[in-house]
Amino acid sequence: MKHTLIAAGVLAAAASATILPTGAEAKIRCDGPWQIVQGNKIATPYCGDNYLAQVARRYGSKVSARAIRQNPSTKREICQWIGHDPEVQDICAGLRSDDGGRGGFR
Repeated sequence: MKHTLIAAGVLAAAASATILPTGAEAKIRCDGPWQIVQGNKIATPYCGDNYLAQVARRYGSKVSARAIRQNPSTKREICQWIGHDPEVQDICAGLRSDDGGRGGFR
């Protein structure tokens, strides 16, 4: 009986170790503005902000994704500057003063 309980405990521990993600496996994966979730691409603010920072750096900005995530004013400023770019128009929707009448700040 005692050996059966020990064996069951070892099996349970081994099973949980293979099911639960660890470290790098649990890291959010982005493909441009999309987050990869179970092989599917979905729009998430995290990946969108990463991508916005990446595009802004191509324009010469030194902004980080973390700065965009933590400060809505920084995101608004970047969107005012490069939000016309088709790559980030969806991310910047509503954050530009000239957003084509979609209800942005005027």
